[in-house]
Formats: sequence, structure tokens, C-alpha cells
Amino acid sequence: MRGRLYDRRRRPRKLAAGAAAVVVCPARPQGAILCLRMKGKRQHGKSRVITSAAPIRVCDNGGWTDTWFARYGRVFHIAVRPHVEVQVEVRRRTSDEPHILVNAENLSNSNDGEAHGGPLIEAAIARMIVPEEFAVRISIFSEAPVGASTGTSASVTVALLGALDRLTPGRLSPREIAYLAHSVETEALGRQSGIQDQLCAAYGGANYIEIDRYPHARVSRVAASQEVLWELERRLSLVYLGRAHCSSDVHEKVIKCLADSGPDCKQLEGLRRTAGASRDALSAGDFAALGRAMVENTEAQARLHPDIISVDAARVIEVARRHGALGWKVNGAGGEGGSVTILGGDSSARARAMLAEVEAADPCFRRLPVSLSREGLRVWERTPDSLPLAQ
Repeated sequence: MRGRLYDRRRRPRKLAAGAAAVVVCPARPQGAILCLRMKGKRQHGKSRVITSAAPIRVCDNGGWTDTWFARYGRVFHIAVRPHVEVQVEVRRRTSDEPHILVNAENLSNSNDGEAHGGPLIEAAIARMIVPEEFAVRISIFSEAPVGASTGTSASVTVALLGALDRLTPGRLSPREIAYLAHSVETEALGRQSGIQDQLCAAYGGANYIEIDRYPHARVSRVAASQEVLWELERRLSLVYLGRAHCSSDVHEKVIKCLADSGPDCKQLEGLRRTAGASRDALSAGDFAALGRAMVENTEAQARLHPDIISVDAARVIEVARRHGALGWKVNGAGGEGGSVTILGGDSSARARAMLAEVEAADPCFRRLPVSLSREGLRVWERTPDSLPLAQ
């Protein structure tokens, strides 16, 4: 069976049988519209609504050691809200009805208007092989900005795969969803990607990850009391630097520097140590020790490549230092743009003053409200009372 991909800006082009394809529709300002039309039978049936949600990630101490060139690693990270949400509306297709329509509501890059997640969404849909008898409308929304260095692309993929899994026989486990999401990025798209972002989106919580042989990993929830987790949530702040980053660009620079160093080089060993120190500190409720581990990790990141700690990140860190913050971590791969996680001290008032000064320092800097996400991927379904398919 063959179909046509329709783009309002140009004439349709032919698609291979069963293929999913992505286009950007600039006529819809709220995001990218992805449209796949394939020949369908005239069928009718009740609609279903499938919703999924997955957290994003901050404070990834030990990041970079979950990569293929590190071979083995240790990572500590914290799953937080806001979640990425995917909603899938499904019904039986009628003749000439599009097979799949996707509204990536706010995943466009504000710099050029292009769909940040287009190829990723297309590849994820192709992996799930959605049955052609369904008319599927997918809405994707993330409150975290594009390129915030918080693993948003992994969360989008995990949430999307989790929702589409409801349309195929059998059910994948969260771990299987995480590894499928990782394969979409690394195999289907050929991107550089560690495994910890996908595991964070699937599992949630504060975790200690042991990668014995990339990409095979063991995930352990960090044992901490409820009061310790409440205090951690109170102390955490996330500052967005106002520009999206491309982690793969920075990855290539680091890989070039480490190509001949091997997995046991001092730079990677320094990162691995911070993961275990972070786990032990949170388990003990020792926030001073957790802050030290965050600072040590950021310093170890800088030793990987000078571009990882940007001028903007250094400015935010300096404000945090002056206001008595216990620690700071440049999230993800670092480089230009992205975000910084800050661990505040005892005083909430002092943390608020710190954030006010950060936002006053540059109109692009802004605090992103976060809260701990103890749950990872969640998927649920209902039959709508009167909700029509999205137009």
C-alpha cells in the first residue's frame, strides 16, 4: 500500500509502503503539524484517548560516562516535573482520511521556527508500526523549553512510544521503552546519545545507574526518607540560559579529544566518582556533600572540553556562589545554551534573592519551576464522552 505526504507549502511526494513521515506546517503557529496520508477503507468506530507522561532530568552527575566511548559508567540523576505529555486520539479510519496527524505544540525552535522534534517523532512512529486501520491524532506538549539540556528529547520519545504501544499487540515494560527510545536516537537517526536520559524518563525518581557495558545498565532508586526528598525539592532550582543547545555538537568535540584516551582516562574517572558520592549524600540527607559532588562534576566537565561550561553558565554559577548555594551542575552536555541546576542552602529567602538576581542579570535567563517526579512513564486510556478528534 502506498500513500502521499501532504505539505501545504509544496506538492505531495510519494511515500514507501508503511512509512511514517514528518513535515512542518508553518500555518499553525502553535507547533509543527505532521501529516501522513495513506489509502484507507471506509470504517467507523468509537474513538479512544490514550495519554502518557514522562519526566525530564536534572543534575546528571556522572553524565558522559553512559556513552559508547566511555564503555562503562556511573550516573546519578533526578527526575523532575514539568512532564512531557503525549495524547493520542484514535478511531477507525474513513476513506481518504490521514493515517497519522501530529501536533508538536511547542517543540519548534524559536530561532528558526523549524520543528525541533520532527525527525525524532517520525522515527519513533516508524518504529511502532501503527496499524493502518486507525486514524491517529497525536498531540505533544512540553513545558520545558527546547534544548534546555534536561533530556527533553528522550522524554518526548519515551512518552510517545509508551502511548503508541497501546495500539500494538502486547505491552512493553518501561525498561524496554527506554531502550527502544535510545535505539531511535542512535540507530534510526545516528545521533550521539547516552542511555541515562531515556532511563530517567521511563523510571522517574532519583536514581543511581551502573553501566557495566554500554548501553546495558542497572537502575537503582536512591534510598532517601520522605523528609529528605521534600528538602531536596525545596532546595532545587533550574535556570534556563535562554538558548537551545545541540548536545551532539558538543559530544563530537569531546569525542575527538578523548578518542585516544580510552575509557579509564582521568577525565571520565573523575565524573564517575561524583555519581557515587551524590547517591551516598542524598541517602544520608547530607546536602552539603551533594552540593560538593555537583561542583566537582561541573569542574570535571570543564576538564573534558573548555566549551562545556559556557560564559552564560559561569555567570549564573557566580551569582549562585555569592548567595551561598551549596552546589551547581551544568546540565547535560553543556556548551552554549541549556540550563544549570542549583542546590540552595538553608534559607529559602536567600534562594529567592539569588534567582531574582540571576533573572535580572540577563533578560534571557529565567527560572523554570520544577518539582520531584517520583514516577516515570505513565500511560492511561479512556473512551471520551464528547471529545472530538483534533482538527
